[in-house]
Amino acid sequence: MEKRVVTSKILEQVKNEEEVFWINPRFKKTEETLNQAPYTYTDIQEAEDRFQRFAPFIQLAFPETKEREGLLESEITAIPSMKKWLADTYQTDLPGDFYIKRDDLLPISGTIKSRGAIYEVLKYAETLALESGLLKSTEENYEVFASEKFNLFFSKYNLTVGTTGNLGISVGAMGRALGFQVTVHMSEEAKAWKKNYLREREVEVIEHTTNFSKAVEEGRAASKADPKSYFIDDEHSEELFLGYTVGGYRMKELLAQEGIQVDADHPLFVYLPCGIGGSPSGITFGLKHAFGDHVHCFFAEPTKMPSMLIGLETQQFDQVSAEEFGLGNLTIADGLAVPRTSALVAKLMNHDFSGGYTLKDESFKALLTNLYQQENIFLEPAAVAGLAGPFKLLNTKAGQAYIQKHELEDKLPHATHIAWGTGGSMVPDKDRYDFIEQGQDSRLKTKTAF
Repeated sequence: MEKRVVTSKILEQVKNEEEVFWINPRFKKTEETLNQAPYTYTDIQEAEDRFQRFAPFIQLAFPETKEREGLLESEITAIPSMKKWLADTYQTDLPGDFYIKRDDLLPISGTIKSRGAIYEVLKYAETLALESGLLKSTEENYEVFASEKFNLFFSKYNLTVGTTGNLGISVGAMGRALGFQVTVHMSEEAKAWKKNYLREREVEVIEHTTNFSKAVEEGRAASKADPKSYFIDDEHSEELFLGYTVGGYRMKELLAQEGIQVDADHPLFVYLPCGIGGSPSGITFGLKHAFGDHVHCFFAEPTKMPSMLIGLETQQFDQVSAEEFGLGNLTIADGLAVPRTSALVAKLMNHDFSGGYTLKDESFKALLTNLYQQENIFLEPAAVAGLAGPFKLLNTKAGQAYIQKHELEDKLPHATHIAWGTGGSMVPDKDRYDFIEQGQDSRLKTKTAF
């Protein structure tokens, strides 16, 4: 593959696999970006309404959701001990409060992918049912989706997806619950337990000895050849994006219930693990609708595959790959192992992300192990990426410049920081112990470029 010419200092550091902190030079006011976006609050509300319609079915198919009446949602957890450990490690005090958003505890698939992937499966099922006349209207009780009649109908159709793992688990779990045949194309980065989980649920798993992008390409081609197959496209799907937006907008009610203020004097900082970019972008879009300029969203990626950072810095979006910078090696953060970002979300969020940063595998390992030791919380490697965010913000010249530019210095004592935990509860015990053990001797990289 032809190598890209490095055009900036930060890209040189990215090429050298240094941890960097990047501030988006194209960041704009929320009102301006939302006015220019192809989606609106109405789209978020339509997605929320669809989740609500399917809640009766979800309760029947997945009894663990009854406590929340079929709502797929998670809480936030304060992490004071981890905050102290990070402050000591970075030698930087963090004013304000620090939480984890517990999407690792989301029902059905235990990851943030429960939002976007499950939403797209539900919308497709609803569309088929309405078009066939099986469902008379959206006013019906959606418990009917659990009936043998509906199950038999959906069994004639196939859902196909290309994934590093968690997207496939979500599609597989909900798709099979509805009766669909499901085919999952997985890259070599995907963990063995994720493949086993799907096969145990009669999902066809096709393994590729290449990266995520190739798995998606192969899956797309195979699905296109079958008129009764629907491809859930992680690179281009509007439905995935809109499903994620609901999680961001719901934070408005969740934080209000927790008595957490978000306004000009009480800023909110959110740090989101980023692979292809669908989930952090959708969450950010929802957060922007909920909190406007008072929320500041940063994405986090592995140094081995910082596809969103490269796409936004070069303004080539999905037309540039991490591999063109000599990157793309396997990373412990397998859920983020994506060499090329999504064209849809990278362009859409070009002016919405406040910035982003990268982490070495050693940092992922240290964060995972110490979160477990300090708070008794286990997150999978990719999901701990957000934990370093506040300290990257405070510990870098770029971060300090951002704080000053937005006049946040005197507001930080009243700020709320949230690291979005994207998965971990479904990881088998043996794999958990292996991850925790790997991080015992790992050291967090506290020196970050920019």
